[in-house]
Amino acid sequence: MRPAFPPWAAATMLLVGHLTASGDTGAEAALHVDIINFDFETVQVTWNTSECWGTNLTFIYHFTTMKTEKHCPSYVLREGRTAGCLLDAPGDEILSFTIWNGTHPLLNNSLWISNFLKPSVPKDLLFQWRQEALTVTCPELPYSELLYEVQHRSLFDNEWQAKEEETCNVTIEGLDLDKCYFVRARVKAMESGYGPDTYPSEWSEVVYLQRAELRDSCQEKTLFPKFVFISGSVVLLIMFLVFLLAWKLQRVKQLLMPSVPDPKFTFPGLFEAHRGNFQEWIKDTQNVTQLDKVEEREQECVLEEAPMVQHSKPETETPMETMTGPLCLQTGEKEAAGDPGQPPCQRPPGEEVLSLGSFTFVISDNSYVTL
Repeated sequence: MRPAFPPWAAATMLLVGHLTASGDTGAEAALHVDIINFDFETVQVTWNTSECWGTNLTFIYHFTTMKTEKHCPSYVLREGRTAGCLLDAPGDEILSFTIWNGTHPLLNNSLWISNFLKPSVPKDLLFQWRQEALTVTCPELPYSELLYEVQHRSLFDNEWQAKEEETCNVTIEGLDLDKCYFVRARVKAMESGYGPDTYPSEWSEVVYLQRAELRDSCQEKTLFPKFVFISGSVVLLIMFLVFLLAWKLQRVKQLLMPSVPDPKFTFPGLFEAHRGNFQEWIKDTQNVTQLDKVEEREQECVLEEAPMVQHSKPETETPMETMTGPLCLQTGEKEAAGDPGQPPCQRPPGEEVLSLGSFTFVISDNSYVTL
């Protein structure tokens, strides 16, 4: 581990560096520096680019174990300008550096690189099931004061659930073997040992676990069949209920509010010619209606083929009633014409009279009447 170096000393050195930068540049924009220590192997120092500098900035540095200063071996370029430097870290040491703009120093600073530690990703994860508990182990990093975090969630969880240990031996309890779980891990530096400016490592590759076995995926085997069946059933049931409800409402509407015939079609011409005036429409259609009734009566008077009645002579000898009908009508007409010599309703000589219902016919011997 690094030697004792209080955090306030590093903060003071960083503040002095910012003051030096602002004092030397005057009206120029402030220079902001970000430092990341990748697992004590590589240190990345980046700064903001600005047109105020005019030219590329120069980075000069040295570590505690180095006797002389060196120029940056590998610059980071952004928009064609130098924006950072990559250094090989010899370990947990103090980095002293100066950023120059030509011959003018913009920033001079010294600090522990461990304050900006970003651990490497945990590798070679092992998974062990014990009933409803899962234990995750991995090789530990070569430095201490770290937290190993393991997160997991199932298909039915909206958020990841985390558990941390100071060693890479994390046990998660209360799991369901029938469920499929997503599992991932990372490493974080403790604030008590490295300060508040550290970075957590990247997440390890997500692993799928179910029934103590590794799976390629959790989506297809657990969610698809059941979800599709339930969703399809619900949709079909809703469609059937909507159709049934619409059919019932139509029947109820027909019972409660039967359709009323449109008078426009019942009384032709009422609205087109008379604008709904029923009295005028009656006057114009009254004659037509009477003519229609007369034609209907004439059609009713047309009889089908009437039966033939043959009158034999013995039947004609029966006493007949007094004739009425057309013969009497003719006699009445003659009387009205002033022929008093003709007696009313007398039978013509040599002929017989036949009554059929309300009709009377005069026939001779061996004759018949066709209606």
